[in-house]
Amino acid sequence: MEGLERGEEGEILRYEETEDDNVSPTDLSELLKEGTKESHDRAENTQFVKDFLKGRIKKELFKLATVALYFTYSALEEEMDRNKDNPVFAPLYFPLELHRREALVKDLKYFYGEDWKEKIQCSEATQPYVDRIHHVGQHEPELLVAHAYTRYMGDLSGGQVLKKVAQRALKLPSTEEGIQFYMFDNISNAQHFKQLYRARMNALDLDKNTKERIVEEANRAFRFNMQVFEELDKIGRSLTEAAQDGGFPVHDGKGDLCKCPYYADKLGGKAGPGCPYHAAVALAKQPLVQLILAACVAVAAGAAAWYIM
Repeated sequence: MEGLERGEEGEILRYEETEDDNVSPTDLSELLKEGTKESHDRAENTQFVKDFLKGRIKKELFKLATVALYFTYSALEEEMDRNKDNPVFAPLYFPLELHRREALVKDLKYFYGEDWKEKIQCSEATQPYVDRIHHVGQHEPELLVAHAYTRYMGDLSGGQVLKKVAQRALKLPSTEEGIQFYMFDNISNAQHFKQLYRARMNALDLDKNTKERIVEEANRAFRFNMQVFEELDKIGRSLTEAAQDGGFPVHDGKGDLCKCPYYADKLGGKAGPGCPYHAAVALAKQPLVQLILAACVAVAAGAAAWYIM
């Protein structure tokens, strides 16, 4: 979701292109801008992101995306805290302005309730991302800037677009429950803060080789994000609209009953007589039920006609 921002005409812009371009080609911010262009393009064109931007986001998927973000930022901010005095990262340590973990906890409480910790787990695609962040923080802290840059600069840019889309598409409260992740209450001007952050990045005492490694690590971070997007897209294709409001997924009547999401989620893939879809279909095929349904339709039609008159 990084790197997306809408201009006045609604077009999508890279967040770097909205900044002051008075920089040297050897500055880290410029190297990252140029060196991650292809990754930006691929991330923006994943199906999950394209659907999200169009407002085609299911609530269940949004919740799972929030879970993935929680584990990602918990790892990132743990390692940032570990390296807050390390000269290779210290100038970029802005916990009050940037840290997202507590905001994500609020969102998870909203979506899952007070016992949210018992209802979530790190996904298969998110875990390697989390593991890599911990490795970098503990063994190659000079690369931590790549992960911070990829996440926070995107959150301050394209993330603000996604906030509005999610609030509208999911009919979330105007009081901003469920989207606290996107709220940066301690940053009064995102544009100015991003300029400050880039200036701090450029002032880091790094040699050419280290800068190249940071660019490669940023591209690796984008790949991790894309893997999470692809995982969410795959899950999204298995969900029906019935799951959108947080209810149980309902089998659509196609394919193997044993693969019914209802059973996959609740019964470990073992089919039984309780699938809502098949129970409803079987009931509807009964002659008596069909007669009752027909009578109900006739009564409803008559009532509608009376109301219209």
